[in-house]
Amino acid sequence: MAKVNKIDRTRAQESTNAIEKLYISMRHLFTRGFYKPMGISGETLRKSLLSLRPEIYGSIAEDRVELNGLIYVIERLPKGIEECQFINLTADEGYSDSHFETIIPPKRRRNCYRIDKDQMNIEITRGRSEIYDILTHLTFLFIESHKIQKRVTIGDGVDFIREWKYLEDIVIHNKVISEQEREVAIAHLGNILGRTFDEVLSIHKALKTTENQDRFFHLIYWLGKLGINEVLEQKKRTITFSTVLIEEIGHHIYGDVWANNIKKVLKENQLLKRPIHIISANMHSVLNSIYAKAALPKEAAEHEGFELYQLLSNADSKPLQKAVKEYASENGLIYIKDTSGTNINVQVIDTDKINFEVSTFKKENSINKSPVIIVMDYAFGEQAYETMDELLKPYKNSKKKNHLDVKSVSVMGKAGILEGGKGDIMIPSAHIFEGTADNYPFKNELSKEDLEGFGVEVFDGSMISVLGTSLQNKDLLKFFHDSTWNVIGLEMEGAHYQKAIQSASKIRGNISKNVKVRYAYYASDNPLETGATLASGGLGMTGVTPTYAITQKILEQIF
Repeated sequence: MAKVNKIDRTRAQESTNAIEKLYISMRHLFTRGFYKPMGISGETLRKSLLSLRPEIYGSIAEDRVELNGLIYVIERLPKGIEECQFINLTADEGYSDSHFETIIPPKRRRNCYRIDKDQMNIEITRGRSEIYDILTHLTFLFIESHKIQKRVTIGDGVDFIREWKYLEDIVIHNKVISEQEREVAIAHLGNILGRTFDEVLSIHKALKTTENQDRFFHLIYWLGKLGINEVLEQKKRTITFSTVLIEEIGHHIYGDVWANNIKKVLKENQLLKRPIHIISANMHSVLNSIYAKAALPKEAAEHEGFELYQLLSNADSKPLQKAVKEYASENGLIYIKDTSGTNINVQVIDTDKINFEVSTFKKENSINKSPVIIVMDYAFGEQAYETMDELLKPYKNSKKKNHLDVKSVSVMGKAGILEGGKGDIMIPSAHIFEGTADNYPFKNELSKEDLEGFGVEVFDGSMISVLGTSLQNKDLLKFFHDSTWNVIGLEMEGAHYQKAIQSASKIRGNISKNVKVRYAYYASDNPLETGATLASGGLGMTGVTPTYAITQKILEQIF
């Protein structure tokens, strides 16, 4: 019998396997209803994350504590979560009507409630992707907390290193310390974390708030303290999923309410029978592109091209932003603040009420058609399918179905790029769903040529819709980029949007088969470049040009 040569698995194959295990494990734990992340029940999740070593979590597999990844995670989780032994994931179960303070993380729109000193409740209204996001972030956080525990404990918990005692004294007694004492504490913290004084100082500054400029000390102390409690006192941290959440997930409960609210507004304003163009984007670029020039004639005369939008993007331009919103609301814009729990706000624009004589755009493609533009804020992962699927369904009224005349769906979003850098543009020709062979080719109405000439690089090819941006590593991404998949970037919603559009237009007959689709993304990071991942910070002004270039081309094609 011929000897079979054993073929070693590549890092890309190992990473694919780790991602698959992560998702199977997370779904199993969710169905189970509870688990202990650092116990036996959370072992598969921990091992898979350590095997995967995602770029965003940096040195997760090393002894030293990862700092950039820590900031990334903390900005997406509720303030005070590091102090909580019990974390409860719930549906919208009425906590907003209680005396509990609503805590919203700076970089994720999710409602959280501190029930008592030991318990944090996190409301899940955006589907499974949100659960995956939270569970991977918490697993990272708890792995890091056990690193701190190991570095500060002496002789199986008989004693602790003096640097830890110094930190504990500051945090427990809420000491007001001098700048010199602060530098002493930072030096001690460097030893606890296995990091340099410079590294710790920069993270301390990044996490500083007006209420607590030593927030980093508190964060590290409580992470370490709960790690110590787990190991020495068997006080295991526990994550539970409420019964209501387990029953509701996957049933489009929030998306249904959200879509019906929009259709109700269309009906009340006699816009239901008009041609409709849907745009998934942020809440400012379409608004500013259509109305800013007319709302701010003085500023428009002084600023050429996209300079006016750069001015409006400044944090200190609140009065100008308010002026644009007020002008827009008098000239065809209806703002629908979300009350469904999806956290997706919506703008409805009646183009009949736009004064095209003072607009950047000419009305050519839509003369005598009076189209309506629906701008929906960004969805999150699988939530894109739920919301788009519900929005494209007919509006039921008195047993009569009113089909929407949807002419086009445009998606503009941020994505990771695999060739190029921050601020560059990607034009996809297909979406591939990670972890499966599912692929969604389509005819994109936007082309590479449309977006050239704006001073940024433009790439076209396939895009991969990932299960979570925090789960990518270089080996896997390099495989997708270098292989015949020809992947140019990664994002979280594209395949889900396309799945909803295809089923509504080609199978269910909810909208026309000839609906036009436009997809374009601008790069928020390059995960293949060291120091250029999402954990390295936001786009700042770099994002203005690609955002408004894409918006301009979408609106030009509509008008």
